[in-house]
Amino acid sequence: MNIMVLKMKFPLVIFAGLLVLAASGCSQSKQKPVVMVKPAVTTTATPIVTPDFSLSAKVVSVNTIGRFVVMSFPTGQMPRQDQTLFLYRDGLKTGEVHVTGPQMDSNIVADLVSGDAQAGDTVSDK
Repeated sequence: MNIMVLKMKFPLVIFAGLLVLAASGCSQSKQKPVVMVKPAVTTTATPIVTPDFSLSAKVVSVNTIGRFVVMSFPTGQMPRQDQTLFLYRDGLKTGEVHVTGPQMDSNIVADLVSGDAQAGDTVSDK
Protein backbone atom coordinates (compact mmCIF):
# COMPACT_ATOMS: atom_id res chain seq x y z
CA MET A 1 0.00 0.00 0.00
CA ASN A 2 2.89 2.28 0.60
CA ILE A 3 3.92 1.85 -3.05
CA MET A 4 0.42 2.69 -4.19
CA VAL A 5 0.44 5.99 -2.28
CA LEU A 6 3.84 6.81 -3.73
CA LYS A 7 2.63 6.14 -7.28
CA MET A 8 -0.32 8.51 -6.76
CA LYS A 9 1.75 11.29 -5.18
CA PHE A 10 4.62 11.09 -7.69
CA PRO A 11 2.74 12.71 -10.61
CA LEU A 12 1.39 15.34 -8.21
CA VAL A 13 4.91 16.15 -6.97
CA ILE A 14 6.25 16.41 -10.52
CA PHE A 15 3.37 18.65 -11.52
CA ALA A 16 3.89 20.89 -8.50
CA GLY A 17 7.64 21.10 -9.21
CA LEU A 18 7.07 22.04 -12.83
CA LEU A 19 4.52 24.65 -11.77
CA VAL A 20 7.03 26.20 -9.32
CA LEU A 21 9.75 26.28 -12.00
CA ALA A 22 7.47 27.83 -14.57
CA ALA A 23 6.21 30.48 -12.16
CA SER A 24 9.69 31.42 -11.01
CA GLY A 25 10.96 31.67 -14.59
CA CYS A 26 8.11 33.99 -15.62
CA SER A 27 8.52 36.27 -12.65
CA GLN A 28 12.23 36.79 -13.35
CA SER A 29 11.86 37.45 -17.07
CA LYS A 30 9.57 40.44 -16.59
CA GLN A 31 11.74 43.43 -17.29
CA LYS A 32 10.68 46.93 -18.08
CA PRO A 33 11.13 47.67 -21.78
CA VAL A 34 13.72 50.27 -22.68
CA VAL A 35 12.08 53.22 -24.38
CA MET A 36 14.25 55.47 -26.53
CA VAL A 37 12.95 59.02 -26.55
CA LYS A 38 13.96 61.18 -29.47
CA PRO A 39 14.60 64.81 -28.54
CA ALA A 40 12.11 67.24 -30.01
CA VAL A 41 13.35 69.21 -32.98
CA THR A 42 12.61 72.87 -32.55
CA THR A 43 12.88 75.38 -35.31
CA THR A 44 13.18 79.01 -34.49
CA ALA A 45 11.92 80.31 -37.81
CA THR A 46 8.96 78.89 -39.68
CA PRO A 47 9.13 79.33 -43.45
CA ILE A 48 6.90 82.02 -44.87
CA VAL A 49 5.56 81.39 -48.34
CA THR A 50 4.34 84.39 -50.30
CA PRO A 51 3.21 84.46 -53.91
CA ASP A 52 5.26 86.42 -56.43
CA PHE A 53 3.03 88.95 -58.18
CA SER A 54 5.89 90.79 -59.88
CA LEU A 55 5.70 91.55 -63.58
CA SER A 56 8.21 90.02 -65.94
CA ALA A 57 8.47 90.33 -69.73
CA LYS A 58 10.88 90.27 -72.67
CA VAL A 59 11.73 93.08 -75.05
CA VAL A 60 10.57 92.01 -78.53
CA SER A 61 11.78 94.99 -80.53
CA VAL A 62 13.50 98.35 -80.02
CA ASN A 63 13.14 101.60 -81.98
CA THR A 64 16.25 103.64 -81.18
CA ILE A 65 15.14 106.70 -83.21
CA GLY A 66 11.73 106.92 -81.54
CA ARG A 67 13.19 105.69 -78.20
CA PHE A 68 10.48 103.12 -77.50
CA VAL A 69 10.35 99.35 -76.96
CA VAL A 70 7.74 96.68 -77.60
CA MET A 71 7.46 94.25 -74.68
CA SER A 72 5.82 90.81 -74.62
CA PHE A 73 4.20 89.73 -71.33
CA PRO A 74 2.97 86.26 -70.36
CA THR A 75 -0.76 85.63 -70.59
CA GLY A 76 -2.60 87.14 -67.64
CA GLN A 77 0.12 89.66 -66.80
CA MET A 78 0.02 93.17 -68.15
CA PRO A 79 1.35 96.41 -66.68
CA ARG A 80 -0.95 99.38 -66.20
CA GLN A 81 -0.62 102.57 -68.25
CA ASP A 82 1.97 105.06 -66.90
CA GLN A 83 3.78 102.33 -64.93
CA THR A 84 7.57 102.46 -64.71
CA LEU A 85 9.47 99.24 -65.43
CA PHE A 86 13.17 98.37 -65.46
CA LEU A 87 15.29 96.74 -68.17
CA TYR A 88 17.86 94.05 -67.33
CA ARG A 89 20.49 92.37 -69.49
CA ASP A 90 22.39 89.40 -68.03
CA GLY A 91 21.15 90.33 -64.56
CA LEU A 92 22.41 93.94 -64.76
CA LYS A 93 20.05 96.92 -64.88
CA THR A 94 20.46 98.69 -68.25
CA GLY A 95 17.52 101.07 -68.44
CA GLU A 96 14.09 102.28 -67.46
CA VAL A 97 10.86 102.40 -69.49
CA HIS A 98 7.51 104.12 -69.01
CA VAL A 99 4.46 102.18 -70.25
CA THR A 100 2.43 104.31 -72.71
CA GLY A 101 0.63 101.82 -74.95
CA PRO A 102 -0.90 100.86 -77.28
CA GLN A 103 -1.49 97.24 -76.30
CA MET A 104 -2.10 94.37 -78.70
CA ASP A 105 -2.70 90.88 -77.28
CA SER A 106 0.24 90.25 -74.91
CA ASN A 107 2.43 93.03 -76.39
CA ILE A 108 2.58 96.63 -75.18
CA VAL A 109 4.68 99.70 -76.05
CA ALA A 110 6.76 101.71 -73.56
CA ASP A 111 8.93 104.82 -73.93
CA LEU A 112 12.62 104.42 -73.15
CA VAL A 113 13.24 106.89 -70.30
CA SER A 114 16.90 106.13 -69.54
CA GLY A 115 19.63 103.71 -70.52
CA ASP A 116 19.48 101.49 -73.57
CA ALA A 117 17.53 98.42 -74.65
CA GLN A 118 18.08 95.43 -76.92
CA ALA A 119 15.71 92.74 -78.13
CA GLY A 120 15.80 89.89 -75.60
CA ASP A 121 16.30 92.12 -72.53
CA THR A 122 14.24 91.24 -69.47
CA VAL A 123 11.66 93.70 -68.15
CA SER A 124 10.62 93.72 -64.50
CA ASP A 125 8.78 95.99 -62.08
CA LYS A 126 11.49 95.51 -59.43
